[in-house]
Amino acid sequence: MSTSTLESLRRTIHSAESLYTIVKTMKALAMVSIRQYERAVAALSDYTRTIEMGLQVVLRNQPELTAAATPATPASRSATRLGAVVFGSDYGMVGQFNEHIASYALDDLHRLQVTGAKEHGAPQPVTVTVLPPVAIAIAIAVGERVAGRLDDAGMAVNRTLAVPSSVGGITPLVQDLLVTIEAWRMQHGLNRLLLFYNRPRGGASYQPAQQLLLPVDAGWLHEIQTRPWPSNRLPTSTVGTIDPTGPDWEVLFSRLIRQHLFVSLYRACAESLASEQASRLASMQGAQKNIEERLDELTGLFHQQRQSAITEELLDIVAGVEAIGI
Repeated sequence: MSTSTLESLRRTIHSAESLYTIVKTMKALAMVSIRQYERAVAALSDYTRTIEMGLQVVLRNQPELTAAATPATPASRSATRLGAVVFGSDYGMVGQFNEHIASYALDDLHRLQVTGAKEHGAPQPVTVTVLPPVAIAIAIAVGERVAGRLDDAGMAVNRTLAVPSSVGGITPLVQDLLVTIEAWRMQHGLNRLLLFYNRPRGGASYQPAQQLLLPVDAGWLHEIQTRPWPSNRLPTSTVGTIDPTGPDWEVLFSRLIRQHLFVSLYRACAESLASEQASRLASMQGAQKNIEERLDELTGLFHQQRQSAITEELLDIVAGVEAIGI
């Protein structure tokens, strides 16, 4: 066994060990990131409760505002103008993360086109009310990788946005989305918007999810309106007050609905980011196992060939000794 062969094996083992260290570091970073995004989602709970309590006050005073949750657009309401926001990733090493959500979104939109109705991710056949035809008006992809998947499947993506690299980047993204959605709602008659994103299931697993962002669910508003108030005093508001007769409930309602949309987009983005890191964690766990197996194999081969080299050297020494007759 030549020395060069052993040196080559030693270099291969060293490279595998370096890669193993990198994978362990990426695995640790993914775990930290998952907890970071999960805390961001958990922090929305109190804020969401505050928004819903505000809506409860408004709707108890002005129940007719339920019908105004989604204002009419300039375009004709004879046809549904559908939009979709699909959350994915910008980078790789996330397994089938982008493929799963892209496939889910495409299948979901196709079923919506066929059945004409959809709620909470399950197709609902039209029975009594025949809904207007569906046309894909706009599609926004958050992440270059998922945009590519959608484009490969023949779905035109109108705009691609970068995925936030931290919790601090979620708010600017959501604000950008809100501005874009409002502009396209007014310019293109967008009146139905679906969110598609992966949602964490714990550990390194996740599942695709869908949420109807627009129009705001009237049933949800009615449920909020009829909830029992936690105390004997129902608060009021001074928002938009012009005269002593009382607050401008429409102004307050509009602001609360906007905050509801903000929270929904923020949660979808944060859960997608947590799922991305969960997928990356699963990929790193698989890579770590493969590298460990490869290192065991290389180390065993190195020891075997090193022992063979030592044996050959000893045999050469013995042969040399016998040759000179010592």
